[in-house]
Amino acid sequence: MHASTVRGLLVRGMLAGLIAGLFAFAVAYVVGEPPVRGSIAVEEAQAAKDAAGAPSAHAGHGGGDAAPAEAAEEEELVSRPVQSTFGLATGVLVYGVALGGIASLAFSFALGRVGGFSPRATAALTAAGAFATVYLVPFLKYPATPPAVGNPDTIGQRTTLFFLMILLSVLLGIGAIILGRRLAPRLGNWNATLTAGGAFVVAAALAFVFLPDNSDAVQPGFPAALLWEFRVASLAVQLVLWAVFAVVFGVLAQRLLAARADGAQATGRQPAPAVG
Repeated sequence: MHASTVRGLLVRGMLAGLIAGLFAFAVAYVVGEPPVRGSIAVEEAQAAKDAAGAPSAHAGHGGGDAAPAEAAEEEELVSRPVQSTFGLATGVLVYGVALGGIASLAFSFALGRVGGFSPRATAALTAAGAFATVYLVPFLKYPATPPAVGNPDTIGQRTTLFFLMILLSVLLGIGAIILGRRLAPRLGNWNATLTAGGAFVVAAALAFVFLPDNSDAVQPGFPAALLWEFRVASLAVQLVLWAVFAVVFGVLAQRLLAARADGAQATGRQPAPAVG
């Protein structure tokens, strides 16, 4: 594929990621923010309960000013309204643009190499594969939790495990594609796809078994319904992001490649010979 075509697909992938990010932000704000606010309310209620039950070290000696001082020290640098609107939109849009660019490069590599699919179908397959390997499989091992849940001291460990699972999932996905292509001449496309998919599932299951569990993901006593709502919302955001990207990028890629093909045919025509 020509470098200019790859560059055009990259630009369109980032644009499609931006549009998909707008839809994902709407879902995140409408569906995702309520459980986030609920989890923060649970954390604040638990903190107030712990503060009320803990005896003051300066009781009887002006210790009543200690709590306001601690509260002032813990005041948020960015307010919750800003976090839930401008901050959330910025994060989701940047995320969408970045993933859209990466997915467009994966599309450029996959086009024509995973079967005789049209650009729209290849875009859909690329988005589905990216959703499964980058999010769904790691999510099944390390489900998303609200920001106010868990021990803050273990955030680094939890993040490392999650990104390690993403890396393993992507590598296993690439391995499954290579396996399917090598088996296709002997087994046929359908049987080779089923075999490669089964191998991916088995390898991912082994990774689930051998990677350590995230035992500090949820504090005891946290409402199970609230946690479930947050995880469903997180899954919905990613599903909308990749579904919209597949549709928008498929259309843009189809138009670009069709225009390039028409242009190549036009420049490759020879002038008609003169008559008589």
